[in-house]
Amino acid sequence: MEKPPSRMKRYWKIAVIANIKDESQPKPEGVPPDAFADFDHIETIHHIQGALESDGHETKFLMADRTLPQTVQEYAPDICFNIAEGLGGDAREAHVPALLEMFGIPYTGSRVLTNAISLDKTLTKRIWRDRRLPVAPFQEFLTADDPLRPELKYPLFVKPAREGTGMGVDARAIVKNEAELRERAGWVVNTYQQPALVETFLSGREFTVGVMGRADAKLYSRHPDWYDEKDGFHRFPILELDASRSVTPNVYSQAAKAKDVGEKGAPDYICPADIDPDLEKKLKHFAYRAHFLLGALDVSRTDIRLDDEGNPRLLEINTLPGLTPGYSDLCLQAAAEGISYNDLLLDILYLAAGRWGLLEPREMTLKKK
Repeated sequence: MEKPPSRMKRYWKIAVIANIKDESQPKPEGVPPDAFADFDHIETIHHIQGALESDGHETKFLMADRTLPQTVQEYAPDICFNIAEGLGGDAREAHVPALLEMFGIPYTGSRVLTNAISLDKTLTKRIWRDRRLPVAPFQEFLTADDPLRPELKYPLFVKPAREGTGMGVDARAIVKNEAELRERAGWVVNTYQQPALVETFLSGREFTVGVMGRADAKLYSRHPDWYDEKDGFHRFPILELDASRSVTPNVYSQAAKAKDVGEKGAPDYICPADIDPDLEKKLKHFAYRAHFLLGALDVSRTDIRLDDEGNPRLLEINTLPGLTPGYSDLCLQAAAEGISYNDLLLDILYLAAGRWGLLEPREMTLKKK
């Protein structure tokens, strides 16, 4: 075998951990119609394995189900590449990180607390709001009969508080009066067995902004030139999501997200977005702050929408962004600036490896003043 780079003692055994879609199996009774929408196709896993193996590493796919405690110990990986969504509960995206923490196994991406918080959109917005990041007025409904706060004005937008990938979002998520609000909030609470997040409907353009790195990213990245000299982060080109001609006009729904890029009824994915430099700077700053304030690690993607007056409002953060080449938002953003799929995934891996002590930091040449 070819000798590994000098900064690592040997090539790594990497467990790729994920939940997989299986359309051949009927959904269990009592789950929402779009349950498991955020699970990955096995083809995505093969792409991830290919990217990691392209740098000399060994990989094995492990299903993030109830067999994982046994299979991960049997394989004994040096590090895990985690994209698992979890199997249920109010903090399912924290399942795998918590298990790996208990076993002392390194893994990519954000850790337990951040993954638990980021899935809870209401709690995330409270943290952002308290740290003066702009969010739309919002309220969490535990029941359909909760009194509406006076600062919330119609039209409103209603969605599950603890789901991703547009789950529970369709054209009826926009409500224009109290009757529609009560009906939709009740449907969310009963269907998803969780609170409904009610917020002011934002009528403006929608964007998603990816960031990657940390203060010492240059010491561990395969491409140190990607990262900012001051804070160590890379900001990807901003992607605009134009859902005006999608199957759910002006709503970035699960049905719209499920369609392939360019397919009829899919949103238009415009990257880099055609926006003025001041707005671009503002959106990238908000995405960085959103990532930093939640303690996210390695990579994240933040969704932002403009209000009626053109002011950005943060919607949510994805600390486990999708990684399907040619389809997932982060991959489209990377491709727009010429970053290959393999390079993107390997940098996520190497940033994590450096944090867990698997990779020696590179020697940086100090610039003379």
